[in-house]
Amino acid sequence: MVIAAIYRCDLSLIISTYEMELLLNEVKMDKSLLLHLPFQLGKIDDVKINTWPKFKGRKDFICVGNGKHSPNVDAIVWLKNEIWPIIRKSLPKVNLHIYGGYFPEHIRQMHNPKNGFYIKGWVENAVEVVGQSRISLAPLRFGAGIKGKLIDAMQSGTPSITTSIGAEGIHGELPWNGWITDDAESFANAAIDLYNNAAEWRQSQENGVAIINAFYDKVSLNKPLSDKIQNLINGLAAHRETNFIGALFRHQTLNSSKYMAKWIEAKNKR
Repeated sequence: MVIAAIYRCDLSLIISTYEMELLLNEVKMDKSLLLHLPFQLGKIDDVKINTWPKFKGRKDFICVGNGKHSPNVDAIVWLKNEIWPIIRKSLPKVNLHIYGGYFPEHIRQMHNPKNGFYIKGWVENAVEVVGQSRISLAPLRFGAGIKGKLIDAMQSGTPSITTSIGAEGIHGELPWNGWITDDAESFANAAIDLYNNAAEWRQSQENGVAIINAFYDKVSLNKPLSDKIQNLINGLAAHRETNFIGALFRHQTLNSSKYMAKWIEAKNKR
C-alpha cells in the first residue's frame, strides 16, 4: 500500500537514507518521484554547546519513547530483563529514568526504585530531561524511519547507546555519538564504559554535533526542496507522463470512487 501511495503522488519526501536506498535499489523506483528530506533543524553552534551541562554536571541514564509504539515497549522490556541488571551491577548508585506517554500496565509495573529503574511516564519537555542525563539508552530491535529520541539526544549534547536498527539512516558514514551494538551484554558494557569515561563522552558529544550539522541543517535542506517543487510546477504534465504506474493507480482510484458512488446511490433507492 505504501508503494502504491508513492506512485500515486508527484513527489514523496523520504526521511531516512536507508529507506531511500531501499526504494531506489530494491523497489527500483524512479528517483524523480522521491526526495530525501530528513528533519530540518538549526545548526548547533558554540553558543548552544556552552549552555549544555558538562560531563560532571550530568548523571544517570535516560530512555524516552511513546508507550503506544511497540518498538519502544520491546526496548524497555529488554532493558529491564537483560541490559539494566548488568549496568546496575557495575554502577550500583546510578539510575535509569524512562519517560513516555501511554505506557501499558506491564511497563508501569516495572517501576523499581530500589533497583534504580524508574518508570516516569509522560514529560512535557523530553529534550530538557535528556539534556540533564549523561547517556541516552535506545535498545531498539525493530522499527523504521529516523528515531526522534536519538536526534533529541544529539540536540541536547547527550551521547547515546543504540542498536543498528536505532541508528539506521541517521548518520551516514560519520561516527556515532556513542556506541552501536546489538546484543545485551555488549550494549550494557558500552553504556558502563561511556558513563565512566569523560574524554570518550566528550568525543561522542562532538560526533553528535557533527551529525546534526552535516545532515539536518534546515538552510542546506530548504534549497533542494524548493528547487524540486518549482521544477514540478514548471513541468508537471511531462513529469506525470513518465510515471506510467502512477497513472494506472490514479485511474483505478478514480474508478473505485466512481463505482462506490454508484453502489451507494443504488442502495439508497432500495
